[in-house]
Amino acid sequence: MTVKAYDYVIIGAGVIGLTIARELKLREPGATVCILEKEEDVAAHASGRNSGVLHAGFYYTANSLKAKFTKEGNQAMRAYCKKNGLSLNECGKLVVAKDESELAGLEELKRRADINGVELKWIDEADVHVIDPNAKTHRKALFSPTTASVDPLEVCQMLKYDNMARGVSFYFQTQYKKHKGDLVFTSKNTFKFKYLINAAGLYADSIAHDFGFGLNYTIIPFKGIYLKYTKNKTDVRTNIYPVPNLGNPFLGVHYTKTVDGSIKIGPTAIPAFWRENYSGFRGFRWKEFLQIVGYEAKLFLTNSFHFRRLVFEEMRKYIRSYFIGLGMSMVWNIDPDGFGHYLRPGIRAQLLNKETLELVQDFVIEGDHHSMHVLNAVSPAFTCSMPFAAYVVDQITHLRGGSQA
Repeated sequence: MTVKAYDYVIIGAGVIGLTIARELKLREPGATVCILEKEEDVAAHASGRNSGVLHAGFYYTANSLKAKFTKEGNQAMRAYCKKNGLSLNECGKLVVAKDESELAGLEELKRRADINGVELKWIDEADVHVIDPNAKTHRKALFSPTTASVDPLEVCQMLKYDNMARGVSFYFQTQYKKHKGDLVFTSKNTFKFKYLINAAGLYADSIAHDFGFGLNYTIIPFKGIYLKYTKNKTDVRTNIYPVPNLGNPFLGVHYTKTVDGSIKIGPTAIPAFWRENYSGFRGFRWKEFLQIVGYEAKLFLTNSFHFRRLVFEEMRKYIRSYFIGLGMSMVWNIDPDGFGHYLRPGIRAQLLNKETLELVQDFVIEGDHHSMHVLNAVSPAFTCSMPFAAYVVDQITHLRGGSQA
């Protein structure tokens, strides 16, 4: 049996694994680093299926990691795209209110933005019309000038080539099976590591459990679907979002202006029944199904974080006319027949605290001097990825007593 030895072995070639590898090589150019990925290429799951929006950082409470990293990550990712000639649409974002009752939600978002040091402007209806004549709001709205859109697959491909140029090795179609001591056994090879980093997304919890971490948590998958507006690219000029329910991590159905100027509405946040439950029964796994449905049944019975209401609201979004109607409420005029096909669905790897039955809103990592596990890196993880990677590597350095590979 051939054993491949590396200073750092990273599991998962999504944006988090890619940026952690990049950060390690920036700090330790001589360290040997490899990334193991069960798919054929990078960003096959959440990282390549997300909206592509670079968030500004005003949704999150000031004491959260998300608040800290979203602002920094937005700046870092925009700079990375410009430096490498990647597509970037700096179109901004409007957050609109449908009636008087939602103005308090706008006030809270503005308060968070001010605390987090994020630029967010109050504008009246006349100013809304200047930014996007089609956007509809009640009395006033918020405008985020730093919100932008990228092509997430293009960014992840650039990160792959960036890492390769720095000497990072990639092993695709190489699935984690188990570990023993400092060995990782995969579907292809065995790898010996000085330090292991688990950035496996939808399977991060199960790998962490193998190492004795994240035992209080499990992943509950939520399916996100977008619907493309195919009539034209001009009916909406900017991202248009509703006032969110800040009690859960989902931002509601909104208009996204993509990097090429296209328009889409979404996403859904429909509870999925297994981790890669994209369509039909493809990838069905009985063990996952029984475990995940078991937790979803508990959430339904206890109605934790109003899970029942969430389920019913999200299931209604499978009705195309209802889904489109949610988008129509934020604009003056849109052609309901102008919506075309559904885009590739994504699955959000949302962490659940098994003891409290609450969704974990912030990033969570656990580890020791031997391994680190990224348990919760949900939206806006793509935006946050570069400063978050630096934070992860800082924690690794601290746990290893400042030692390097």
